[in-house]
Amino acid sequence: MGERVRRREIFGWCFYDFANSAFITVVITVVFGPYFIGVIAAGDPAANTLWGLILAVSQVIVIVAGPVLGVMADVTATKKRYLLGMMWVCAAATAALWFTGPGTVWLAAGLVVVAYAAFSFGENFCASFLSELSTPENVGRISGYGWGFGYLGGLASLGMAVLVLSRVPAGVPWVFVATAVFMVLATLPVVLLLRERKRPEPHAGSWWLLGWESMGRAARGLPRHRELLKFFVSFLLYMSGLGAVVGFAAIYSQQVLGFTTAENLVLFATLQLSSALGALLCGWWQDRAGSVNALSVALALWCLVALGAYFAETKTAFFLVGNLAGLAIGSSQAASRAVVTLLSPRDRAAEFFGFWGVFGKLAAITGPLVMGVLADVFDLRVAVLATLVFFAGGLLVLRQVKVEDRGGRKKVAD
Repeated sequence: MGERVRRREIFGWCFYDFANSAFITVVITVVFGPYFIGVIAAGDPAANTLWGLILAVSQVIVIVAGPVLGVMADVTATKKRYLLGMMWVCAAATAALWFTGPGTVWLAAGLVVVAYAAFSFGENFCASFLSELSTPENVGRISGYGWGFGYLGGLASLGMAVLVLSRVPAGVPWVFVATAVFMVLATLPVVLLLRERKRPEPHAGSWWLLGWESMGRAARGLPRHRELLKFFVSFLLYMSGLGAVVGFAAIYSQQVLGFTTAENLVLFATLQLSSALGALLCGWWQDRAGSVNALSVALALWCLVALGAYFAETKTAFFLVGNLAGLAIGSSQAASRAVVTLLSPRDRAAEFFGFWGVFGKLAAITGPLVMGVLADVFDLRVAVLATLVFFAGGLLVLRQVKVEDRGGRKKVAD
């Protein structure tokens, strides 16, 4: 960091995670996923596959356009503008989900694709600020603050959803409107406190050419960043498992274990608390033990979660598994962003976080599609075993990643 970063700026940055968690928690995970399967596409034998395909298509868009937007934001020094723009597009598409209902499959698909793509672009831009706001000594802690705020935002948005459903008869569509309003209001600290620190750079030619030429240069340079490349392979594997969990957790609890919408809201509310705890504890611990070591423990927890979900026969058992998953998701996401920050060139943060986004979006395509197809061909209980393969594979690759200690020496994860 070239100039001093004030705490209020970090606070403002954290609020982006607070705001966007409302979308991923309420729309993708808890409310709209089961609503799509049980109401919009009710009776369709391929409903699970269709839901996985919708999530996958949105991430294909991010893969294609992400490099261009990342370079545009870097060169023009407009990351904050893109960050806020993506949030507001996501909020608008989320509010429009009010118009969905039985049989509106194509409308629902289009709105979710737009909203989820905008959410994912915003994630990339948010993560690219981390290298400007942190040092190698505190990157894990600051990343953990962001994820911790995010899970608190998810908890607050779930509380809002419970309130809407308790006050409005047949109020599921109004939950999406309320979620959109929540997201917009929660970005106000970002607007007021987060600064754009970069200066514009000279540029010429097509943004598409600049974007993909930049990605090409970065790709050719990846062999010089072998540890980052190895980490991205691990990231692709375990994020495929996480993508399946995010997209199908509430569907699994309803279809396999008979959870009601109200019970799911309670489950995922407690999960937000355990996730926030996991992110904050992991952020503190990884600055001492190392991000790779902290992430390894998180992936081991994920393997236990996959086995626990497969063998769970009661709501109580699944509730316990869900809260273990909360600790795992908070830890793994906080540590992942910190590892990329430590291994990426600082002057091209958005560009290399564009790669982080590409691998993450490939995982968001692979995980839900594999889960959806296996669920329709076999059943959801068999499909959950695919996540065990993803998490175990990611852990094995991660153990080969070397990181620099504070003296600049590289070391294999302990």
